[in-house]
Amino acid sequence: MIYPYKEKEPVISPSAFIADYVTITGDVTIGDEASIWFNTSIRGDVSPTIIGNRANIQDNSVLHQSPNRPLIIEEDVTIGHQCILHSCHIEKNSLIGMGSIILDGAKIEEGAYIGAGSLVPPGKVIPAGMLAFGRPAKVVRSLTDEDKKDMVRIRTEYVQKGQYYKSLQTK
Repeated sequence: MIYPYKEKEPVISPSAFIADYVTITGDVTIGDEASIWFNTSIRGDVSPTIIGNRANIQDNSVLHQSPNRPLIIEEDVTIGHQCILHSCHIEKNSLIGMGSIILDGAKIEEGAYIGAGSLVPPGKVIPAGMLAFGRPAKVVRSLTDEDKKDMVRIRTEYVQKGQYYKSLQTK
C-alpha cells in the first residue's frame, strides 16, 4: 500500500518494482529500476527517505527516520532481508547483509560490506571498500576482488529479478 502523509506523497519511478505487501508512506523517493521486496515497510512520516537507482531493499526490511535526519540509500545498493535502517546514509555500491541494523547518523561509505546480523551504532562510519561485521560492527578487512564481484552479481541479479516481476505486474 502507498499512503500520503499529510502533504507528502511517495514519488516512485515508473521503472521501480514494488512487490506485494509493501507499505510506503509519506516523503519517500524511489529511483529507476530500484526494487522493494515483499513485506517491506518504508515510512517517510518523520523525515525524507531517498532510495537511489537500482537499489534493492529485500524482504521484511524496515526503513524509518528521526526528526531532521533523512535516510539516504544511494544507487546500486543492496539491503539484505530483514534489515532495519534508521536515519543513516548508505553510499553507492554498498551491501548491507541480512538482519543488520544501521542506526541514526551512521554512514556506510562507498562499496562497503556489512556482514549479516551486524549492528552499526549511531554515528559510526564504515570506510569505503571495507568489510565490517559484529554487534557492534567492527572493520575486519578490506574487500577482496571476489567480494566485489559477488556484490556486483547480487545487485545485478536483483535489478533483473525486479524487472522480471515488474513485467508480470503489467500483464
